[in-house]
Amino acid sequence: MIGRLRGTLLEKRPPMLLVDVQGVGYEVEAPMSTFYELPALGEAVSLRTHLVIKDDAHSLYGFASEQERSLFRALIKVSGVGPKLALTLLSGIRAEDFVRCVEHQDITALVRLPGIGKKTAERLLIEMRDRVQNLDFSATPSLPGAARQPAPVSAEDHVGDAVSALIALGYKPAEASRLVREVETDGLSSEEIIRQALQRAMR
Repeated sequence: MIGRLRGTLLEKRPPMLLVDVQGVGYEVEAPMSTFYELPALGEAVSLRTHLVIKDDAHSLYGFASEQERSLFRALIKVSGVGPKLALTLLSGIRAEDFVRCVEHQDITALVRLPGIGKKTAERLLIEMRDRVQNLDFSATPSLPGAARQPAPVSAEDHVGDAVSALIALGYKPAEASRLVREVETDGLSSEEIIRQALQRAMR
């Protein structure tokens, strides 16, 4: 089991990033909550990871904090929730807000997320009720060395990356394009465009 990666951040195209660890490039899928904390390309990065092994693929998922990874591991134990849907949840709603949804049995907020129908939301609220009590969100440290410098990419590329990321998170192409169009994208990185688009989707 690969539980942690520390290396150089080579690429970040949500939800996928590439980390070089002593000459070996690891492809890692991460929620947007982790992407918001990533340093600039070429900088050192350290991620908590979870490895999913299937017959046709080995998939590595990365997280900025132990709290995020713990919630991810709790989510994929819920019937009908796989790693992809768990990433969508962590991308579309903050971990703390998800815990509050469970505590207050707020189904309305969950069904706004792509791939979450009423039945799935009901299962989440029921099965996560006891599990969230064991999760500690009192401190969620940022990744060491996190930087906010945008990569030297054109505005059109940032918009395209944002749309592609939303589609990868489960939004239909038309819905992803609409959400991005509603954001004032001038001067924004792809991560910030995605953040604002996801915030609009949850209203």
